Amino acid sequence: MGLYLRIGSGGVGSGMKRFLRWFPRWFPRWFPLVALGVPVVAALVGMAFWVLLSLPYTDGTVSIGPEAGLGAEVEILRDSHAVPHIRAKSAEDAFFALGYVHAQDRFWQMELMRRVGSGRLSEILGERALSSDRSMRVMGMYRLAERQYERMLPGTRRALDAYAAGVTAWLKRRTSTLPVEFLILGHIEPEPWKPADSLVLGKLMALDLSGNWRDELLRARMAKRLTPAQVAQLWPSHPPSGSVTNAELLPEKDLARLAAVLPAGGGRPPRASNAWVVDGKHSTSGKPLLANDPHLGFRSPIIWYLARIETPDLSLTGATVPGAPFFLLGHNGHAAWGMTSVQSDVTDLFVEKLVSGNPGHYLIPGGDAAFDVRTEVIKIRGGSEVSVMVRETRHGPVVSDLMADAGEALGEGYAVALAATFLRDGDLTFQAVYGFNQARDWAAFRAALADFHAPHQNVFYADRAGTVAYLAAGKVPVRTSGRGDVPQEGWTGKADWSGFIPFRRLPSANNPPEGRLVAANQKIVDETYPYFLSNDWAPGYRAARIHQVLDQNSVLSPDGAASLQRDHLSLMAQDLLGVMAVIDPKAAFQRGLFEMLKSWNGLMSRRRPEPLVFTAWLNELNRSLFADELGDLFDEFWGYRPRLVRSVLSDHPQWCDDVTTEVPETCADILDASFRRATEDLAQRLGRGYENWNWGTDHVARFRHSLLGEVPLFSNVWGSKIETDGGNFTVNAGTSRAGADHPFDHVHGPGFRALYDLASLDRSRFMIATGQSGNPFSAHYDDMVADWRNGNYVRLDLKWRDLEENRLGRLVLEP
Repeated sequence: MGLYLRIGSGGVGSGMKRFLRWFPRWFPRWFPLVALGVPVVAALVGMAFWVLLSLPYTDGTVSIGPEAGLGAEVEILRDSHAVPHIRAKSAEDAFFALGYVHAQDRFWQMELMRRVGSGRLSEILGERALSSDRSMRVMGMYRLAERQYERMLPGTRRALDAYAAGVTAWLKRRTSTLPVEFLILGHIEPEPWKPADSLVLGKLMALDLSGNWRDELLRARMAKRLTPAQVAQLWPSHPPSGSVTNAELLPEKDLARLAAVLPAGGGRPPRASNAWVVDGKHSTSGKPLLANDPHLGFRSPIIWYLARIETPDLSLTGATVPGAPFFLLGHNGHAAWGMTSVQSDVTDLFVEKLVSGNPGHYLIPGGDAAFDVRTEVIKIRGGSEVSVMVRETRHGPVVSDLMADAGEALGEGYAVALAATFLRDGDLTFQAVYGFNQARDWAAFRAALADFHAPHQNVFYADRAGTVAYLAAGKVPVRTSGRGDVPQEGWTGKADWSGFIPFRRLPSANNPPEGRLVAANQKIVDETYPYFLSNDWAPGYRAARIHQVLDQNSVLSPDGAASLQRDHLSLMAQDLLGVMAVIDPKAAFQRGLFEMLKSWNGLMSRRRPEPLVFTAWLNELNRSLFADELGDLFDEFWGYRPRLVRSVLSDHPQWCDDVTTEVPETCADILDASFRRATEDLAQRLGRGYENWNWGTDHVARFRHSLLGEVPLFSNVWGSKIETDGGNFTVNAGTSRAGADHPFDHVHGPGFRALYDLASLDRSRFMIATGQSGNPFSAHYDDMVADWRNGNYVRLDLKWRDLEENRLGRLVLEP
């Protein structure tokens, strides 16, 4: 039987080489223990064998009992990157096998995410996970997932059932040990996989990609210190609104504490993605060309997992998420699809007023209503339990109950409820994905999207017939009034959701006359669109750069599309330097740096010093402009905020004055001082020879392990890091977090890239950021990192004969 880490006739395999590279690094620290005798040596040898046993077998035959639900024999070939190619006689058997290989390679990731979604992390991590569990229980994520399954059509349920059966079959019949994380945490016996375990992953993705409640609370807190005009100026993308007056409902200290306990969805840096498609008239092949790279936070392993399935009636190739059976991104041999986040406002906070003398009821328009109440019991590792009372209103769960003393904290008789599209019943998003996975034309694909609920996504489409299209799929609330900029009064009904934007009125396009479609989280509608979507669009720099490159190429080739995905020219840097480069440094050191920066072309290259100097300057400039007025609120507001910086320097120079000093400062003063502070800080760390500075020295993509990534002994062994190009506003996104302890770390970006040439989908190109395996001892744990950074790809649609000749392994599942 073959192993990812294997010893064969050719000597020590690549996985064992990884282990042997790792072992000497730590063995010197242990060497004194060897002198203690044979038991220590035996333990080390045992560890090596345990490493071997923790890796999945990829060759041979596994007999699946009749109770498991496998209908016929399934063949699984692994290519050189350990991507599984599954050949089955039915779709259900293919989904069964996909569950099996997901569990083989990523079961810790799957177990962790289902425990997060079900609010059961404390059972394995103890009290440190209690706040996460309380959040999930209050929001009722897993309860919603269970109800979601019951509402789905039989075909979708069969696919979910088959996948769950495949995961459970591996758990029951595995020949390897459980992943190393289970050993570290002690004896944890995984439960059989259930369809709700898959569906709750969709809820977690919607939570991660939705929600601006932290900004709602931050604006409300600012409104207690600043004028309405000042608050409006700090969000230049938001129209002036009197809604900030609602901020007076709750004391600032309560708003701050509520922000601290709410789930982290909708945080900064904002989630992002790129997608573009050109029609056949604008591609070298004469058929559409579609490119997609969704951007999410980095971790090891990355969330995506490449796979391919082939049955007589269904062919799917692309990106899956371990824990779920469907292909969120990919192609089916007839059509290809990709997604980006719309950035719509699909959540609101409502302040509910309790009935005086009857705290079990709250006010509604025209009367009052009782809270829906239930009790959740959270088990904690070690045997203790915590009971959580959950209250719900007509708007949603009462999230202020996450505060330990919520009953006393929220002023006199108030509670705060969260309304969110992903917390509504009737979510059929996975049914939509199952449907469009099988669609062969735009009519069928669009029809499937009618079931797409959350998160709100720009879904891009192209097919072999030549159609290019997109639709912003998902539920978006229609508000009675207001824009959800701050928490709203819940008892008046003035800001209630009256329904959702009708499916036929969602933004969409089909074969546009210009022959292209582009979405990079920029504003996708003009002022004539009759519904409110968002005020929190991403700055349009990435979209503008994509259009700029497409304008320069009358026809686009796959290589040209690949080059555009690697593009790291920052239109943002070019734009802001036009208003920032007005200083006249006197010191020779700063003058040399400034002259270098003025002649810079805006390329965020890891081998150049200019990106580091500019980013450090912009980071410090934001602090210099806003920290004095915002005080202790500034850290939550700190970002690069190019639209705001340009607005201040061009139209609102009053922000340049430091209100803590007696002498007024001009914008030129602040620009000069911030440049000096930023460059002196760099010099203190890197020396004054700035010609040798490199962006890549600080701009490092770090893929940390979900359990041990912050533990010094293991972080370098079980994580990966690599210097990268790009920045927050480049097509090849290299997003960092301003104001963080490591403000230039690359923490968020394109964990998956794909290119689809509809003239020949078997030439499609794919890449994920880490590797297929979640086992740190596997040769395929991080074998794609360098290729990902360098903009390389793999092909998955190889002929079966070629796969058999060059396979990493051949596994047969037989009933």
